Amino acid sequence: MPAETMIECEKLTKRFGHFTAVDHVSFSIGKGSIFGFLGPNGSGKSTVIRMLCGLLEPSDGHGRIAGFDVARETEKIKPLIGYMSQKFSLYDELTVHENLTFYSRLYGLRGPTLAKRREELIALTHLEPYLEQRAGLLSGGWRQRLAMACSLVHRPRVLFLDEPTAGIDPVARRELWDLLFEFSSQGITLFITTHYMDEAERCSHVGYIYMSKLVVCGDPDDLKQLPVVNPPGTKRLDVTCDHVTVGLQAIRHERGILAATVFGQSMHLLVDESLPEQFLRDKLAAVNIQHADIQPIAPSLEDVFVALTNNSNNEGAE
Repeated sequence: MPAETMIECEKLTKRFGHFTAVDHVSFSIGKGSIFGFLGPNGSGKSTVIRMLCGLLEPSDGHGRIAGFDVARETEKIKPLIGYMSQKFSLYDELTVHENLTFYSRLYGLRGPTLAKRREELIALTHLEPYLEQRAGLLSGGWRQRLAMACSLVHRPRVLFLDEPTAGIDPVARRELWDLLFEFSSQGITLFITTHYMDEAERCSHVGYIYMSKLVVCGDPDDLKQLPVVNPPGTKRLDVTCDHVTVGLQAIRHERGILAATVFGQSMHLLVDESLPEQFLRDKLAAVNIQHADIQPIAPSLEDVFVALTNNSNNEGAE
């Protein structure tokens, strides 16, 4: 059975005077999905979120949350959505406990109902050790946990998260994602903007917006099979060697090397399918790199978005 559609955009468009910030964007997101929305700064990601939250009226097209129109039925949408902004938006001078109480009251919770929901969120986000600490003194990861707890007080069915892990350490990022997976398992639909490719890999679906247009949308594994990502007559290689940056400079401009980048202690190459491995070994040996492990690899999501961006730029130039 297909999942119930929770978020739907149909040719959603937003213009500010002569500037088009979002240009006829269409996609749908099923219940319980983790949808990663990616694109460069200024591409239109936050504008899409603001329209879906009923904060901006679309210039054209339609957006729906659980079947309700975002422009005409905003009062019905408000109880269904939660929003966690890129920047910490709670009250620094209030304690963790006071922030949770304040936001619960904003959503109409009172008495035993408020107390029960507050305790549920504290247990869910493991905020117990910090309840009496002022929010402004929390580390980045714990501030984000508090912001997430406050966005969930009214039990939303859809949660929008605008770069929720920006500026926090890797351990805190992983712990935050563990919470997101738990929310998804409970049927909450997550709409997440991020610049981190490893986070995009964790999403059930991803969309890529560039220069106000939705370039592609789908399952990450399906996107890696797109022809623009895997041009006919090419292959991708992982080349692991010492002095990888020296090796990159030695081969990146050679004929048959279509794209080359450093990835940790390796180079990731897109090359002509006929290019022999010995050619690479000889070029590396010329700069005193004697040992190289060369293996075929599948494209990453980063490869997908680089290829799509270059293709969009080429089409724009034409």
